[in-house]
Amino acid sequence: MKFSEKLQARIKATRSALCVGLDPRPQSDNMGELAAWLRRVVEETAPYAAAYKPNIAYFEAMGLPGLNVLEDLLPDMPADIPVILDAKRGDIGETQKYYAQAYFEHMVNVDAVTLNPFMGYDILEPFLDRPGKAVYLLAVTSNAGSADIERQELANGRKVYQLVGDMVTRAREEGAATEVGMVVGLTNASGELLAELPDAPLLIPGLGAQGGDLSALTGGTRVAPPVINVSRGILYKNPEMSFAQKAEMYALQIREALAL
Repeated sequence: MKFSEKLQARIKATRSALCVGLDPRPQSDNMGELAAWLRRVVEETAPYAAAYKPNIAYFEAMGLPGLNVLEDLLPDMPADIPVILDAKRGDIGETQKYYAQAYFEHMVNVDAVTLNPFMGYDILEPFLDRPGKAVYLLAVTSNAGSADIERQELANGRKVYQLVGDMVTRAREEGAATEVGMVVGLTNASGELLAELPDAPLLIPGLGAQGGDLSALTGGTRVAPPVINVSRGILYKNPEMSFAQKAEMYALQIREALAL
């Protein structure tokens, strides 16, 4: 099954395009407590989740014990919910080959990985021979600094992020086994911007704590499935609400905006 088919099936089954970000901030050195907390997040939010997005930086910050928590969690993730590992890797081919091996061969249940494409198309290639997997390329991120490079205008009038879109199109035209999508931050998204990018799966951060507006996604004729990520808004905001209540709240907002 192609990644987009698995994702689309999950969106259809739940009428939700919510991606739940797993960005754990350890409250203590007790990895057992952290692991139990993450499992509770997954258990409570699963009915509303179209995907999960563990951000590897948060686990790496805890050293090997943190990576062990992630490695133990992944095999127990719900099999029908895609897992997008947020790693944002981008390095020369030999190094990138080992990143691909690490994430797609040694981390169980990782369906997709985020990549930083700004070193060029060849950094994608070690990831492109994986049937059923996907990569998401940083195109227009949700931070203000995306204006420094990603949204800059080129001499021919195109934008830098359109060059990332060209990589998506090239991978498709060359018959890559791995599907290629893009990261587009909700805080910088617009109908005009989306029209300038190919119709491919989108990972859309920026809802919740970052204040993105879902109206930026309405209208248009895109067919490829999007997922809208919420991390802090579910994990840490409104502690009086359960994880399930917060996930349901965001899932309903997204459902209404996208008419799912």
